[in-house]
Amino acid sequence: MFIPKLLYIFLILLADVFLSTSSSQFQEPDAIQSLINRLDSKRVSSSIQENAAKGVLHRLLPTHLSSFELKIVSKDVCGGGSSCFRISNYKSSSRNSTEILIQGTSATEITSGLHWYLKYWCGAHVSWDKTGGVQLASIPKEGFLPHVEDGGVTIQRPVPWNYYQNVVTSSYSYVWWDWKRWEKEIDWMALQGINLPLAFTGQEAIWQKVFVSQFNLSSEELNNFFGGPAFLAWARMGNLHAWGGPLSQNWLSNQKSLQKQILSRMIELGMTPVLPSFSGNVPEALKARFPSANITRLGEWNTVDGDRRWCCTYLLDPSDPLFIKIGEAFIKQQIADYGDITDIYSCDTFNENTPPTDDPTYISSLGSAVFKAMSKADTDAVWLMQGWLFYSDSSFWKPPQMKALLHSVPYGKMIVLDLFADVKPVWKSSSQFYGTPYVWCMLHNFGGNIEMYGALDSVASGPIDARLSSNSKMVGVGMCMEGIEHNPVVYELMSEMAFRSSNFEVKDWLKTYSRRRYGKAVDQVETAWEILRHTIYNCTDGIANHNTDYIVKFPDWDPSLYNKASIPAPSQMHNLRRVHGSRRFFFLETSFPEQTPHLWYSTQEVIAALKLFLEAGNELSGSLTYRYDLVDLTRQSLSKLANQVYLDTITAYQVKDKNALTSHSQRFLELIKDIDTLLAADDNFLLGSWLESAKSLAMTSDERKQYEWNARTQVTMWFDNTKYNQSQLHDYANKFWSGLLLSYYLPRASMYFSHFSRSLKENQHFKVEEWRKEWIAYSNSWQEGSELYPVKAQGDAVAIAKTLFGKYFEQK
Repeated sequence: MFIPKLLYIFLILLADVFLSTSSSQFQEPDAIQSLINRLDSKRVSSSIQENAAKGVLHRLLPTHLSSFELKIVSKDVCGGGSSCFRISNYKSSSRNSTEILIQGTSATEITSGLHWYLKYWCGAHVSWDKTGGVQLASIPKEGFLPHVEDGGVTIQRPVPWNYYQNVVTSSYSYVWWDWKRWEKEIDWMALQGINLPLAFTGQEAIWQKVFVSQFNLSSEELNNFFGGPAFLAWARMGNLHAWGGPLSQNWLSNQKSLQKQILSRMIELGMTPVLPSFSGNVPEALKARFPSANITRLGEWNTVDGDRRWCCTYLLDPSDPLFIKIGEAFIKQQIADYGDITDIYSCDTFNENTPPTDDPTYISSLGSAVFKAMSKADTDAVWLMQGWLFYSDSSFWKPPQMKALLHSVPYGKMIVLDLFADVKPVWKSSSQFYGTPYVWCMLHNFGGNIEMYGALDSVASGPIDARLSSNSKMVGVGMCMEGIEHNPVVYELMSEMAFRSSNFEVKDWLKTYSRRRYGKAVDQVETAWEILRHTIYNCTDGIANHNTDYIVKFPDWDPSLYNKASIPAPSQMHNLRRVHGSRRFFFLETSFPEQTPHLWYSTQEVIAALKLFLEAGNELSGSLTYRYDLVDLTRQSLSKLANQVYLDTITAYQVKDKNALTSHSQRFLELIKDIDTLLAADDNFLLGSWLESAKSLAMTSDERKQYEWNARTQVTMWFDNTKYNQSQLHDYANKFWSGLLLSYYLPRASMYFSHFSRSLKENQHFKVEEWRKEWIAYSNSWQEGSELYPVKAQGDAVAIAKTLFGKYFEQK
């Protein structure tokens, strides 16, 4: 039977977790322990938390409500003063009573324990709905749940916190969510053990109240300050203003109400929300109200020509007394509206905004002022700062500058997110952030792009290595992706690192993952996952993965200006049908004019894994998780093939081979159509869902039009353009969605290749300016469009995947 086999593997895999305790390996400094104690004291009563945990159980598994007893316990039960959950058999003589007792030091610990039990005793699986959802069929009926070993199992957190979100996730993923979708996400967070989530929703309503009531600005003057709904993250960071706006009062009020629901549920579950604070970004009108204030206009950020309508925001210098007044007023207003629910505040004044001087004394004074603005309103405030700047602007942030900023506040009053630790860990090169507590984070995703990618071994070992390193200052793990709802295997593994104390075999973990995800053991799929482990999910080249496949990020260049030698030759790439050995695909990045797709694995091996997935179709065709993975893997394989076909097209044009140009360009366009057909057969890859969720939040026809423009623009042109110049951020948030491929990516490529054909036919140079003019006009028209797209899948995904495999990958 499946359950005993899974349990046997699980017991071997996790024996070290059960036997170890975190207290012997990690001693929090007094300041951090004091913070933990204060945050614990802010939690709601045990009864409220227990009811919240039962609510999660009810929404996940309503058939088994009476099977579990969920109880809050003190940290003494954990045997070391840390947070923990405990799973044991419920002792009762009644035949139809509770079977399993799950205890935890908070509601989130309880739900983590529930999830752990369902995974490793019942073979269940929980992922986002858009990545296949849940697999609960393997859970036995009430009265027949598997028992745990005598004495039960206790699992402690090796570090206090499990952080979640990036400051831009709110725009790339959450922007159009209502409470129903937020409730699902918070349930998912609770099951994954997340206890330190970012909570940025609705902050514009707080800013409106502060600036209008306390600093004498009008609501109209804020229209130029806030960005549109899909671009709020960057307006908050001071990268842009007004783009996609203005925000209606309906939006402001509804988002604030939604934030209250979000915070209420987080608190009920024992989580500590991280709230925003003042970073210095101010409305232009404030300069007129306070003419003596030290307010400067920043440089442009990714606009085409520095258009002042949305570029070059205003920054109030932290050394100005007004900075502290505004920062204090903002946090006090949050406390007034939401209650005294946290002491942790996010602030990134220097994120992609370099200070005017590298003088350490000046930098220290800036950091001190930022913290003072927090602590004036909340004497127990702790500054949570993204450490992205230390990687992205490392030429400025040398050791003296880093120390000046990190040591500008008392010890324990700043926590740094090592945002990109899965690829570029700063903790290793900074003497553990020079003594500042930090969170080991996985960034993983940029722009919410859809691409299978990961480094499972790094995720499994990185946090453990960091925690066990000499003089470790690590106080948490975190997931800081720019967008969610992709690569469920990566996020499940990363979530588990919040509870793992020592090393384990990823190969064994992945086998149990496969069995849980699909509800049974299938040899072909397990073999396929082992291939994916050392190919797609073994990216070790240190490159930040951002999907630049030619279909979704089409190059904007004139190939007639480059000779054939500039283009990667087929011999330098993986042949997608016949590849020998283990050579890796690469591009000549120094000679090719456009950014080229990132490929770090043998495509031939992945095609072999896809074939194994297809062979399992008869056994797993009814599984939603299997269908999602099959569609995603097929999409990935076809998109990599399309990259080669694009290069073949370019080469044909350069050697003026009209027949080859026609053949290759038509094949590229055909691949786009076929991938769209594939994605249309799965509910999780539809443009229509994104657009309809945006329109559903509108309360007027004008809002409906504005929200749809925001939704369309973010995933395409993103920012401003001119008649002949695409946005510098075009395709940054590209998506492999049915509807988007057929209506946007296909016409773009078709126009481009048409100009190629005309160029050869008329024996003239490629008129790149004409192509740009035509394409940009089309894009802007599409952004303004209102045509409808399906929100329900059409077709048999498994059958379509089989057909496309035979068409493109089988030997002829």
